[in-house]
Amino acid sequence: MAMSKRKRAQYFRYAQYGLLVLVAALIAIFADWEKIRTAFFNLDVAIKMFPTIIVTALKNTIIYTVLGFTFGLALGLVLALMKLSSVGPYRWLATIYIEFFRGVPALLVFIAISAGVPLAFNLLFDIYSTAMLALGIVGAAYMAETIRAGIQAVPKGQVEAARSLGMSVVRTNVTIVIPQAFRIILPPLTNELILLTKDSSLISIIGLTGAQYELTKFGRETLSRNPSLTPILVAGLAYLIITLPLGYLSRRLERRTGGKKVSVV
Repeated sequence: MAMSKRKRAQYFRYAQYGLLVLVAALIAIFADWEKIRTAFFNLDVAIKMFPTIIVTALKNTIIYTVLGFTFGLALGLVLALMKLSSVGPYRWLATIYIEFFRGVPALLVFIAISAGVPLAFNLLFDIYSTAMLALGIVGAAYMAETIRAGIQAVPKGQVEAARSLGMSVVRTNVTIVIPQAFRIILPPLTNELILLTKDSSLISIIGLTGAQYELTKFGRETLSRNPSLTPILVAGLAYLIITLPLGYLSRRLERRTGGKKVSVV
């Protein structure tokens, strides 16, 4: 008698579970756990990284990210309004900016801000200004599209009602449209903050003093002094201290807004 589709699917799952158990058993039997411990989980190396990895590297990562996100959010709002403007040149400029910086690797932007701008315009930026500009310029291109989609997701009836009460276009946008749009786009903006947190690792290509190290730079410097990948693993775990709560917050915000999606093209 032929098995039903449900029964075959059940046996197929059991086979996968069995395969996973077999692979885990083979790894447990044949792996050289002492070498793995030395290479990835060297407790002596990890202990030496504290408290500097928290009070310096983690703190700087958060500062660089917040600076970049704040600048990017402000610039992204301006770009979103320009793209929705009835004035053609504003739309064209915003579109060119967004498409350019969404297509260019963030690493090139960091190099341009840290090396190209000082060479071309004789302007020197400190590390905080460099991080703010580089992260913000890239982040703004993505946040602009998110904000634009959020504004377009606000029901037109809200705008018409405000206009019927005699509100100007500017007042309608400031008091009605933009606040509602930001409630809609809070989850994707939180995700953008997570991406900027990881992109802050690109600051490591710039010459930094010990007090300016962020997590990636600190992990690399510690790795150069110790023949173990433990510093990279610890730095990665430190990133999770930032990104996991933000990811949880994003999911909570999405549930509170009813899982409403915005279309970003």
